[in-house]
Amino acid sequence: MTEQKVISFETIRVACKNCTLSTLCLPMGLTTEDVERLDDIVRRSKPLHRGDYLFRSGETFRSLYVVKTGSVKTYAPSEEGGEQVLGFHLPGEIIGLDAIETEVHACSARVLETSAICELPFSRLEQLTATIPSLQHQMYRLLSKEIGHDTEMLLLLGKKNAEERLAAFLISMSRRLHQRGLSPTDFHLSMSRHEIGNYLGLAVETVSRLFTRFHEEGLLKVDRKHVQLLDPAGIEAILGQSLADDHRARSS
Repeated sequence: MTEQKVISFETIRVACKNCTLSTLCLPMGLTTEDVERLDDIVRRSKPLHRGDYLFRSGETFRSLYVVKTGSVKTYAPSEEGGEQVLGFHLPGEIIGLDAIETEVHACSARVLETSAICELPFSRLEQLTATIPSLQHQMYRLLSKEIGHDTEMLLLLGKKNAEERLAAFLISMSRRLHQRGLSPTDFHLSMSRHEIGNYLGLAVETVSRLFTRFHEEGLLKVDRKHVQLLDPAGIEAILGQSLADDHRARSS
């Protein structure tokens, strides 16, 4: 098994300037003084556990949240009375940006596994961005990234078949984990097959069948929630073929 980096919960109260995720959360070029000013407003809670909420749909927006360790699911109520999964958030990712305009959360954020979360009260963050230009630019960048992610999901759900959707999900998880210094080929999926299917617009039976098929084809090895990507290039090729088909269709 590939050795993976383990983050100890004894270190979750580390200051921003010493945080291993600082390159993901903080804008480049912040002075030491600016980082300390930002660190002063960050609230670090005790570890949260699976099922705990950061916020619920309909609650007043007060803070943004950064995942420090663990993972969080965001979801909204579905028309059928269940839930529609909107995203899975990994260390270094910010949650709550969509509520800035209305000042009300339109979705809920629920912890998927034991996690450490940094809370940034938005009123104080706004005050800081008014005096630190690079921090304001970072907010614009994060908002743009959020819009880009939404666009990618619309394209994924609108044009890709089931095989391509799962391949895209696995590649996305691999790249995001690699960016955080974790193994891109050997990881634990904190979300259930049902939650993955809900997110990708697929039945849970389809997700399970595709995992089995990818396993049989030697693309990956899966043991419940533990996944090893044995042939990442082969998984990417599934999407590569899809992109080539799209290009031919546009050219004809």
